[in-house]
Amino acid sequence: MSGTGTGTGSGTGAITSAVEKTIALRREAGSGALIGYLPVGFPTLRESIDAAVAIVNNGVDILELGLPYSDPVMDGPVIQAATQQALAGGFRLRHGFEAVKAITAQVDAPVLVMTYWNPVLQYGVDRFADDLLAAGGAGLITPDLIPDEAAEWMAASERTGLDRVFLAAPSSSDARLAQAVAASRGFVYAVSTMGITGARADVDAAARILVDRLHAAGSTSICVGVGISTPEQVREILGYADGAIVGSALVKALSDGGVDAVAALAKRLAAGTQDIRNTGHPARQLG
Repeated sequence: MSGTGTGTGSGTGAITSAVEKTIALRREAGSGALIGYLPVGFPTLRESIDAAVAIVNNGVDILELGLPYSDPVMDGPVIQAATQQALAGGFRLRHGFEAVKAITAQVDAPVLVMTYWNPVLQYGVDRFADDLLAAGGAGLITPDLIPDEAAEWMAASERTGLDRVFLAAPSSSDARLAQAVAASRGFVYAVSTMGITGARADVDAAARILVDRLHAAGSTSICVGVGISTPEQVREILGYADGAIVGSALVKALSDGGVDAVAALAKRLAAGTQDIRNTGHPARQLG
């Protein structure tokens, strides 16, 4: 993961981000990246690994693996139910590293781990970073960690070369957005709507404004999540952002129909990126 290059705003100049490289390749192709979220350990550890591999094999470019947590304040009901089932089934933090290792042994897609910050603190920040790197992970998405309070993680990620993805919301001030851009490597996670995760019929128009604000703050890699569930919404998002993140819809498909169902949904969602790649998109700003 080391090499030359820069991240989305960290300015370190010494680390090449596998995530940002993947996004850049999709952007150069005239498209954007499809990022898929699944929780580790749901419905079982084995099935969660198989499901993650299956969605990559069906068009997902980057994996976001969620670590089940007892107080998932930002997760909607579908993801909460899945993570609580994983915890009830015996999920332990070490299973997250085992899953990353098993997945990266089978597919080349970068694997980001989405985790609330308390489990990382309890495990030990440097130990967590070392174990994630050893498992083949690409970095962390930390929804409840803000850059002001991330000094220990910033140091550990610099040392290991892991990506760090911070969140930006429509309610964020310009100063907060600038902090998120400067601190993030891989991409900035633009939350498309206010509130918790979950599929919505219409992706909030605030997402487009937020992406514009992040561009103005200097970000070159922005992915939009929360509420995306259809190929049409993927296509809409990739008209102005670098990636579309799908979570609840994939988790629901896995819950309802198992690995085959979530693989089929991933394939349909990926069609939203292929349409842009093949026909172009008037709203897409490349470069």
